[in-house]
Amino acid sequence: MARLPRLCPIGIPQHIIQRGNNRQVCFASEDDLIAYTHWLTEYAEQFQVKVHAWVFMTNHVHLLATPMMENGISMMMQALGRRYVRYFNYTYQRTGTLWEGRFKSCVICAEEYFFICQRYIELNPVRANMVSHPAEYKWSSYRFHAQDSLDLQSSLWQPHELYLKLGHQQKTRAKRYQALFKYHIPDEELGRIRSATHSDMALGNERFKEEIEQLTGRRVTLRKRGRKPSQTD
Repeated sequence: MARLPRLCPIGIPQHIIQRGNNRQVCFASEDDLIAYTHWLTEYAEQFQVKVHAWVFMTNHVHLLATPMMENGISMMMQALGRRYVRYFNYTYQRTGTLWEGRFKSCVICAEEYFFICQRYIELNPVRANMVSHPAEYKWSSYRFHAQDSLDLQSSLWQPHELYLKLGHQQKTRAKRYQALFKYHIPDEELGRIRSATHSDMALGNERFKEEIEQLTGRRVTLRKRGRKPSQTD
């Protein structure tokens, strides 16, 4: 059976996961992370994708991004995946696949889930017991959102309009953003994010899902519950 095309409505944020095949390591050194970041930045610009948040773990990647052209995210991830695999295989004298099939993704209702999903992404190293606070992890977008001034510069970071609305000044935005991390994300919300992302469904209220279905002509809700997604994402 032919695969359905990705849900990729222009202007609607998506949560994306790209995982190493069989959970194998896909970043073995800091040079690997630098290379991946460089090419992600390059292809995000080429295919008109605004990358709002990210975390690069040892064996997988999370992104929160908004496509500004048709199929922008799919083209970005395909180009990035191919480029990075060539680099990784050459660097480590290996052959074969690196990624676990196609990336996983879901469209999200920004007003309802944007900050929850962004916190979910930036808290990944904390859940993995790698650090005690997201500020301690270098390879995520938290340090950009939480900085008091715009000292840190990145061509990759494109803050979402909801983040910019946290305040007129960066210091105010950073303080309010940091305050969001004082609150625990309920397990129920974590489950919704994981289920929607692994199933290529929509994350949001019923009205949002109906609007996405009308816009894309695709069903974006699960008909029945399947196997529970991994709890280590």
